[in-house]
Amino acid sequence: MTTPMMSRAEAAALVRTARSRQGVTWAAIAEEVGAPLVWTTSALLGQHPMDATRAKKACAVLGLGDEVVEALQQQPYRGIDPALLQDPTIYRFHEALMVYGPALKELIHEEFGDGIMSAIAFNVDIARKEMPEGDRVVVTFDGKFLDYKW
Repeated sequence: MTTPMMSRAEAAALVRTARSRQGVTWAAIAEEVGAPLVWTTSALLGQHPMDATRAKKACAVLGLGDEVVEALQQQPYRGIDPALLQDPTIYRFHEALMVYGPALKELIHEEFGDGIMSAIAFNVDIARKEMPEGDRVVVTFDGKFLDYKW
C-alpha cells in the first residue's frame, strides 16, 4: 500500500518548527544549501521545488526526515493563503505596490517599452541599511524585462 506524500504545507510547518527550536537561521540553511537566502527561505516555505541535493542538505541541517525531503521536491501551487495578507509585514508590501505600482509600470514602459518584469526570471534580495535615525530594510527586485511580442 502506498502512503500519501506529505504536503508542502506540512513540510513547511516542520521546517519552521525545527528551525525555531534549534535556533538555526535562514541564512545558515541557505549557506549549507548553496542557494540565495530569499529563494531558499521561499522554497522551504513551499513556494519553489528544491532538487534532491538541496532538499537533503536543508533537512540534514534541521534534523528532518526523508518524508520532508520528498515533499520539498514537489512542484508547488504558488501563492499564499489570503488570510496571510492581513499580516502587517505582508500587507505593507501589498500597500507599497498599490501606491507605487502604477508609477513603476509607467517608468518601466518609458524605459523599456511595452512589456513586463518577469517574476520567473527573477532574483530578490533583502539587506539591512544602518541609519542613525533607525535601520532601513532594502528589498531589491531584479527581474528580466519581457517585451510583448505579437
